[in-house]
Amino acid sequence: MLHGCKTGDAKITKGYRLKARHVIHTVGPAWNGGTLGEDDLLASCYRRSMELCEKHGLVSVAFPAISTGIYRFPAERAAGIATQTVVDTLAAAPTVAQVIFCCFSDASAQLHQAALNTFGGPCAD
Repeated sequence: MLHGCKTGDAKITKGYRLKARHVIHTVGPAWNGGTLGEDDLLASCYRRSMELCEKHGLVSVAFPAISTGIYRFPAERAAGIATQTVVDTLAAAPTVAQVIFCCFSDASAQLHQAALNTFGGPCAD
């Protein structure tokens, strides 16, 4: 039982009948104009998730575009925060060999690809 999860935090459960062995649950911030720490809370979602990956020895993780749906976080801003935070935390999570940004629209995929391209590293399309 999760007993809730605060905004910006993450928790892990088994995957049960899913193909994934684990599911990381995180609560992204609702967008309120950017004055209530939304950027930091969103970054925390990715950072805490990566920490859980390392703690549990996970070798891969897939992220959706957290908070960009009903929570209205600006998609371009969220893509930059997501990619920057994951890149920054990779050194502290050496067991994680693969990170997938699972985008549900071409526009989201293009924003994430553009954000990843700023790091100059290889990225799969």
